[in-house]
Amino acid sequence: MQKIGFRLQLKMATLDEYVARHSSVWPEMLEALSATGWTNYSLFLDRTDGTLFGYVETSSLQAAKEGMSRLEINTRWQAEMSHYFESLEGRNPDEGFTELEQVFFLA
Repeated sequence: MQKIGFRLQLKMATLDEYVARHSSVWPEMLEALSATGWTNYSLFLDRTDGTLFGYVETSSLQAAKEGMSRLEINTRWQAEMSHYFESLEGRNPDEGFTELEQVFFLA
């Protein structure tokens, strides 16, 4: 199982709305994430600078991302979420995150 940490940058003016949107993620989106292999998925926000840290476990990040990319529900979700982020340069948030290097793990 891969343990993936990633980072994105939110626009400071959108933090409250972004958090509110994640208090009621569409059930179809949650089902799609589970069906394509996203497990133990968490998002963490640093409100001082808008840094969003994500963590997910999956058997294959590439396969999980490819699976989501084929689903209409993901296309709709990504389109609605993209305006919350800085520096995506035309990419969707699920394509524009910076994957972080794992340097320590304690089981």
